[in-house]
Amino acid sequence: MQPRDLSAHAPYVPGKGIEEVARELGVEPDELVKLSSNENPHGPSPAAVEAAQSAAEGVHHYPKASHTDLTAAVADRWDVTPEQVWVSPGADGSLDYVSRAVLEPGQEVLVPEPGFAYYSMSTRYHHGEVTTYELHEADGFQQDAATVLSAYDGQRIVYVTSPHNPTGTEFPREELRELLAAVDDDTLVAVDEAYGEYTDRPSAAELLDEYDNLAVTRTFSKAYGLAGLRIGYALVPASWGEVYAQINTPFAANKVGLRAALAALDDDDHVEQSVETAAWAREYMAERLGVPTVDGAGNFLLAAVGGVETDGTDVDAETPGAAVAAAAKRRGVIVRATGSFGLPEHVRISCGTREETRTAVETLNDVFAELGAAAFDPDAAGPPDAAADGGDPSTGDETPQTEGDAS
Repeated sequence: MQPRDLSAHAPYVPGKGIEEVARELGVEPDELVKLSSNENPHGPSPAAVEAAQSAAEGVHHYPKASHTDLTAAVADRWDVTPEQVWVSPGADGSLDYVSRAVLEPGQEVLVPEPGFAYYSMSTRYHHGEVTTYELHEADGFQQDAATVLSAYDGQRIVYVTSPHNPTGTEFPREELRELLAAVDDDTLVAVDEAYGEYTDRPSAAELLDEYDNLAVTRTFSKAYGLAGLRIGYALVPASWGEVYAQINTPFAANKVGLRAALAALDDDDHVEQSVETAAWAREYMAERLGVPTVDGAGNFLLAAVGGVETDGTDVDAETPGAAVAAAAKRRGVIVRATGSFGLPEHVRISCGTREETRTAVETLNDVFAELGAAAFDPDAAGPPDAAADGGDPSTGDETPQTEGDAS
């Protein structure tokens, strides 16, 4: 017996864990700076850790109450009904729930290219067909309704990502309204806001009362620092009623994660600290890296490294992005080559603490110089001014720079 034909399914390839890389390099994990998976460098909220430890004592019980409590809290946060909140195992679980609820076999889904691989994976798992709309480097990977609609042909689901992974660009509210008004009534526009806490733009969730063909997915993995517990959720139209009960996997979200997420949701100070650090790191990297970067939100930065020299001897470094990532890793800094996103001449750098970010910039600029990046500007790698490095002392607005605080 053989499984069904999965030849069209490209696997999701995550970045290696820090322990894996440490073993590969023969060093201790604390000798490395891991900025490849868009994780929160401050970790989870202390309140979330305490809640997780407490919940662990009761993991012999199914998480019914935990699920109900988190659902109610999320509904209150977004001013929607509990029936509109679909808690899931990670935001990718929410994407699966949307596919289960909407897709019939053979129906098409429109996804961004480049973009998160799981949009296409979930579509194919549920026997749908994938079509794409292109985001172009020449215009800064700008996102707008016209770009999506140029490829739209009645697809059942249209995915929008804001902030977008891996570019960081955003889909403006007015453009989203234009898109929602233009697509067919039976086309669902699914807005992935996994990095939504990192932007000042209002969430698409605020439009749920106006549009019956809108869903929004979010996660506790990024700004809340709970990536290892895999808790996400979708916000769906009010008219969907009992659909969740019909498509939800029994007890899919675990008790420890649910309790940790509930505690994290109330720790606004921790989220604020995480968002402020990411904003500082994006600005610092954009100003100090010697190669072009994409202006965007999120807790990462996309850098263009085309023009670096690759000798072809390392099968893992046959493209500029892979060559930069491999060279940086040998120096103890782990960044994400974006060839799997269709961007072989770029790397994505997660926002670390101030110390990690400074180390990454210094290391990457050394790599660019060594590999001969065509766009490398050594003048951009000089020492930053006081304001860029931690606040403006002349105004008294100086941010602490120790590793464990708001830096």
